[in-house]
Amino acid sequence: MNEAYRSAERKIDPTKGHLLPDGTRNDNNRIEIGPTMLAYDEWAEAGLTLPNLPVMRAYRLQRLVDRLIERDWGGVLMFDPLNIRYATDSTNMQLWNTHNPFRACLVTADGHMVLWDYKNSPFLADHNPLVREVRSGASMFYFATGDHGHKAADAFADQVVEVMAAHVGTNMRLGVDKILLHGARALEAKGFTLLDGEECTEKARSIKGPDEILAMRCAMHACEAAIAEMEVACEPGMSEDGIWAVLHAENIKRGGEWIETRLLASGPRTNPWFQECGPRVVCNNEIVAFDTDLIGSYGMCVDISRTWWVGDASPRPDMIAAMRHGVEHIMTNMDLLRPGVSFRDLVHKGHQLDAKYDQRKYSCRFHGVGLCDEWPIIVYPDKYEDGAFEAEVQPGMTFCVEALIGEEGGDFCIKLEDQVLITEDGYENLTHYPFDASLMGG
Repeated sequence: MNEAYRSAERKIDPTKGHLLPDGTRNDNNRIEIGPTMLAYDEWAEAGLTLPNLPVMRAYRLQRLVDRLIERDWGGVLMFDPLNIRYATDSTNMQLWNTHNPFRACLVTADGHMVLWDYKNSPFLADHNPLVREVRSGASMFYFATGDHGHKAADAFADQVVEVMAAHVGTNMRLGVDKILLHGARALEAKGFTLLDGEECTEKARSIKGPDEILAMRCAMHACEAAIAEMEVACEPGMSEDGIWAVLHAENIKRGGEWIETRLLASGPRTNPWFQECGPRVVCNNEIVAFDTDLIGSYGMCVDISRTWWVGDASPRPDMIAAMRHGVEHIMTNMDLLRPGVSFRDLVHKGHQLDAKYDQRKYSCRFHGVGLCDEWPIIVYPDKYEDGAFEAEVQPGMTFCVEALIGEEGGDFCIKLEDQVLITEDGYENLTHYPFDASLMGG
């Protein structure tokens, strides 16, 4: 711990004691990021149960350790900011870190966890006692090291050797997720056998524990509250960027973190999909479609999509037909979700799109979700690769169910997506935001 970095404690809610109900320090000046009082108040009003964060953190560490033991690996070394968040439940300039990787985390098979962080901020994981050591020296990217990256990599690899020898002896089987080239070469030069750490972490993250599910419910509620504010603001005369900014602001107000994409489009810019939002002004009687891709409260991803009709007339019949087809697509496919169903069946069974929508269909039918879009991705039959995703649905998995409905050469697309929890005997749709009544033909 680094108590020297803490300021004097000042309680923000004296009725709750030293800790808030989720285990966060009840300290207005705390270093740990987390939900705001707005989010806590909304969740209390909604009757939501908050996660127990210390229990959630212990669950995640055990998931990683169990995967290491299954594979007979000595450890897993993580550079991906989302994997580090999973292991440590700490953040540090997450988006900057994605392209300037200065953080790393090593979990060994005996459960020892070391975090390499920015040398001027060694205190950001103090809230998690499962992080046993905080070091520095994982920066090997060119901006930080110039033409001496290989020297930085060698020094870092020496630290990894030290930790591994102390905790797993001679086991030199090391999973690594996303490491720079000279870093990988330095580890191999020290005698490590490098293995696919990303496969290990994705499998570990795929089964959510009870408190992760509670965190996701809270994040979903906060995201849907933000969407509601965005829908109120969405009207003719606003720019796409102006509408999208509301979602950003409302997410941050509740302690959310960032949005992974800019997928909001209006009118003819919805077809083809994947045009990012820009300065276009929404006109009267047009479609606005979006995909949240939102990293929200507790770092949980809420990835849902809706399409709205904006205007004072009624949508065209072909728009209503496409909307209804999209709702049927995700709801019918959602009914496939239950423990024991193979990923192969999720590809080939369920609702089939009308031929006229095939060219504009989405890139997948389902995908996993947790701290971001996660393993697996379930594609359409024409994109299926035998052997790439051979597994079964299990309780505790969370999936997003997708639909993109539009015609090649058309002037609109309908984008829809719900987020779903796999239960012991089926599924629970965690998404409560309604489909647009006008586009449904109401």
